[in-house]
Amino acid sequence: MSYKNFTVETNEDGVALITWDMPEKSMNVINMTVMEELDAIIDQVAGDEAIKGAIITSGKSAFSGGADLTMLEGLLREFHKRQGKDAEAAAKALFDGSRKLSQVYRKLETCGKPFVAAVSGTCMGGGTEMALACHGRIVDEGLKMGLPEVKVGLFPGAGGTQRVMRMTDAQQGLQFLLQGRTLRAPQAKQMKLVDEVVSTRKLVAAAKKMLKTGLDPVKDWDKKGYKLPNGKVYSPAGFQFWPAANAIYRRETYDNYPGARYLLRSVVEGLQMPMDLALQIESRYFAKVLQTPEASNMIRSLFVSMQELNKLARRPADQRPNKIKKVGILGAGFMGAGIAHVTAQAGIDVVLIDRDQAAADKGKTHSEELMNKAIKRGRSSEEDKARLLSRIEATADYDALGDCDLVIEAVFEDREIKKTVTEQAEAVMKSRAIFASNTSTLPITSLAEASKRPKNFIGIHFFSPVEKMMLVEVILGRRTSDRALSMALDYIKAIKKTPIVVNDSRGFYTSRVVMTYIREGLMMLADGVPAAMIENAGKMAGMPVGPLSLGDEVALDLAWKIVSATRKDLGVKYVEGPLDNILEEMVVKRERFGRKNGKGFYDYNGKEKSLWPGLTDVTGQPKPADSFNIEELKLRLLVMQALETARIFEEKCLTDVREADVGSILGFGFAPYSGGTLSYIDTMGTPAFVEICKKFARKWGPRFKPSKLLREMAKENQSFYSSFPPGNDVRKKDAA
Repeated sequence: MSYKNFTVETNEDGVALITWDMPEKSMNVINMTVMEELDAIIDQVAGDEAIKGAIITSGKSAFSGGADLTMLEGLLREFHKRQGKDAEAAAKALFDGSRKLSQVYRKLETCGKPFVAAVSGTCMGGGTEMALACHGRIVDEGLKMGLPEVKVGLFPGAGGTQRVMRMTDAQQGLQFLLQGRTLRAPQAKQMKLVDEVVSTRKLVAAAKKMLKTGLDPVKDWDKKGYKLPNGKVYSPAGFQFWPAANAIYRRETYDNYPGARYLLRSVVEGLQMPMDLALQIESRYFAKVLQTPEASNMIRSLFVSMQELNKLARRPADQRPNKIKKVGILGAGFMGAGIAHVTAQAGIDVVLIDRDQAAADKGKTHSEELMNKAIKRGRSSEEDKARLLSRIEATADYDALGDCDLVIEAVFEDREIKKTVTEQAEAVMKSRAIFASNTSTLPITSLAEASKRPKNFIGIHFFSPVEKMMLVEVILGRRTSDRALSMALDYIKAIKKTPIVVNDSRGFYTSRVVMTYIREGLMMLADGVPAAMIENAGKMAGMPVGPLSLGDEVALDLAWKIVSATRKDLGVKYVEGPLDNILEEMVVKRERFGRKNGKGFYDYNGKEKSLWPGLTDVTGQPKPADSFNIEELKLRLLVMQALETARIFEEKCLTDVREADVGSILGFGFAPYSGGTLSYIDTMGTPAFVEICKKFARKWGPRFKPSKLLREMAKENQSFYSSFPPGNDVRKKDAA
């Protein structure tokens, strides 16, 4: 029997080698065809007396990237289509469809023949659940095993919640599931999720050896008298563990994520049942999670849209691919050094330039320190470090930029300094090289005035720390060419980050919205809200940190520079407010710059921090906490960011709804459960959102006034995703 995605070869010892190798795919993923073929292969193995056992391995360097979530999107579309006609039939179809993979894996587990998973490299989601369903697991040293479904609003729904918690320590297992952590080979073995770690070339041989030693085709939990390794849920030990686990879940998620909520329920209820009933419980909760707006939004933004952007959906189709061999970086400070590191890590040669050799060398040392940490954690080697450092040339000589394909300026947010380095670089750059500014706020069109070739001038805005933050914001100046855009996008793909493309404006998209979040926190301080309450409101709303903490991270002196530059550029049109007064007091008068100098809204002692006791000297004594409604504070912080995004979209700085949502989550951590700023509005409904804005404008001021576009959409009850379908892009706006 032949298959599209698998080959099955049986040797004289009765071992069936099942090789998973999907054609025209860089990685194996689980779709309907894979499920159908695997189901048939299990029947083939179980029904052939000559086959004593089977090995599942990959024909690619990685085992599997998990399930293709567009498959679930299709299930959901069909569910919503049928729901209005026959809700019960629609729910049953969704339940049946969403548990097919779980049933295939259970069939594998109970077919009577032993299966060994021989796993190489990356093994995620449904691929991990496949390995857990097998009777033995041999992995290579490069293993990266994970169940990351909670990160896209779901939970492992093909047996993952039940098998993990029957195989490993309860605390480690629950952390693995709830955090969507990725395990390396030693961790996975220590947790007993894998049996043996070998080199890649020995995988299949080790799997055959395991089968020959008489691998039991019946799992422990399918045998009479089975006892849970961590004891019963309702037991003295259980009474100590599960209430604490629930408390930690609440502390970490504020109950914003249905996927995590129902994962916990699935585990607790499933552990009290035999495996078949436990899997049915898991499937019911999985189908329930699928129907939530949070899951739908997160799948769309954090899987579908992100994949499309990573595949360069915004790249001009008529531009040839760019071969980027060398990149120049101007400025070897924290940002420039970070950009140099990720560039060299991608195998691209780097010229790292600063005002003198000592400063340039210091920037290169940043990469050395990062590699030392990676080596210490077992994630890299001395050879890798030597190879990476050899790609970085640290120098003060601009002539070294002569053969660079792309030059990225990463100096201070100062027009004159940027002008000087632009002129110095262009004097030696080759004619077709592209120049990019890493500015976070200054309009690209105005910076390009220092360039003799504005068509080759573009903005590439990185986020700090560069090596950890996955988003890069590309900014088009008024005269930026498609060739410059294609170069920027090809470079971002090469360094394995996610790009969004925006048109020019002050602050662009991400910096502008981040400042509204910080500003709203400062406005709350001015309103008398206690600082701790402001911070907690931000985290309860789903933001990674409170607005005051984020202000410290961004750097208060940078925020003050941005405010000062905006005031200078706008002149009499600039309207001062509490933001200016608080920042001036903090930065100019008290020299509290944020985390960078150990004092801002917080006092810092290494990794520890606490709210600065002297804050009331700047803002005055706060009002009692019970004077404020915590739900309203949460809304203020989220609505302000979503409202600013809608304004930016109306101004055509943002032109693609996918980039608005993905950019908001990756760039400034906007409540991931919402799917992003525009999904947040769509889920609430434009009429309801506009009413909240009007209410807040009456109570808190005109900054909450809904824009014309929002008011018009509310009248017709329109959503952003229906009115502005992804890909319907206006590439340039009339004025920059």
